[in-house]
Amino acid sequence: MRMTTAAAAMATFLALTAPAHAEDGKWLVKVMGTAVLPDGKITQVDKDLVGLPADLQTKANDNYVPTLAIEYFFTPNISVETICCMTQHDVDATTGLPGAELVSNAKIIPATFTLKYHLNAGPIRPYVGAGPSYFLVVSDKSGAATVAAGADGFKLDDHFGVALQAGFDIPLGEKGFALSFDAKRYFLKTSAHWYAGDTEVIATEHKLDPWLLSAGVGYRF
Repeated sequence: MRMTTAAAAMATFLALTAPAHAEDGKWLVKVMGTAVLPDGKITQVDKDLVGLPADLQTKANDNYVPTLAIEYFFTPNISVETICCMTQHDVDATTGLPGAELVSNAKIIPATFTLKYHLNAGPIRPYVGAGPSYFLVVSDKSGAATVAAGADGFKLDDHFGVALQAGFDIPLGEKGFALSFDAKRYFLKTSAHWYAGDTEVIATEHKLDPWLLSAGVGYRF
């Protein structure tokens, strides 16, 4: 009886002092490659002093960037994640002035926080998430076509939006490493302004709604 009690006490002590498995770590850091696939179409023209074509429509180009994601687990199933990346886009006309460059080298940081819920499906750990985003425009320039038309100044507004997220992690052994696949869909609008000197000559509203599709590796600790 004493030996059984001693053995039970020793087992309890070892269980309490043994290091936790990597999958129980509070932090998960991911390094990923991300495809940024925006829309960028015009939803409304608020000002037009240059006579834009009535059927003018636009599209922002896709971009591929490195992304860092940092995630904190409150429980095994609930976490919060933020990402860090910078993406760069041109905006060209698709109709009205096909191929005309309207915006050049707009650099954007899609600051995002998502609350995530994780499922345990054996070797695969799927999750869903949602949260706010803020598209911070770091720099932008008027495109070649608008500069040629005399609108050499440009401003793209920062804007709040919402992101929905889904993906899955695949643990690689018990060392904390994992493969990760992630998809985010953003819902947001922005306003664009072109200037000739100090005079605003064009003002438009745009629907962006980009997809961010990512794949990479993570480490949990």
